[in-house]
Amino acid sequence: MTIQIPGYGEITLRHVVLDYNGTIARDGALLDPLAALLPELSERYRVHVITADTFGSVQAQLEPYDTTVKILTSEDHTAEKAAYIDSLGASHAVAIGNGNNDAAMLQKACIGIALVGDEGCSTRTMHQSDILCKDIADALGLLLHPKRLIATLRR
Repeated sequence: MTIQIPGYGEITLRHVVLDYNGTIARDGALLDPLAALLPELSERYRVHVITADTFGSVQAQLEPYDTTVKILTSEDHTAEKAAYIDSLGASHAVAIGNGNNDAAMLQKACIGIALVGDEGCSTRTMHQSDILCKDIADALGLLLHPKRLIATLRR
């Protein structure tokens, strides 16, 4: 999807990269709003979920949805998440997360969205983001209703 943002520029978004726990899941279980939002999001973007899968539940939780799941395997999750954004083409990716290990991913992405949800948000991640949202429904709403994104980012 190509979006013209006054004073910010034209961006073409293809990928949405979502952290799992703290962003779209709590204690390994997908948050309620995602059941309605993921199918619509997947119609417009390639949706990726990146996680250490702490609770071992991500595959089962996301099985009904058209998503690509990336399980982190390195000792440095921060660098691995940032490298994943690079592999997709950072200029075409939106990244959403809340944890300290999401900061570099949000900074590299064309648009980085930090969430201050039930688990809070790392201040490092918040400072590396372009947008700060209070929950995942609001963050995904920006992508599903681009005029909201334009209103937030225009200069």
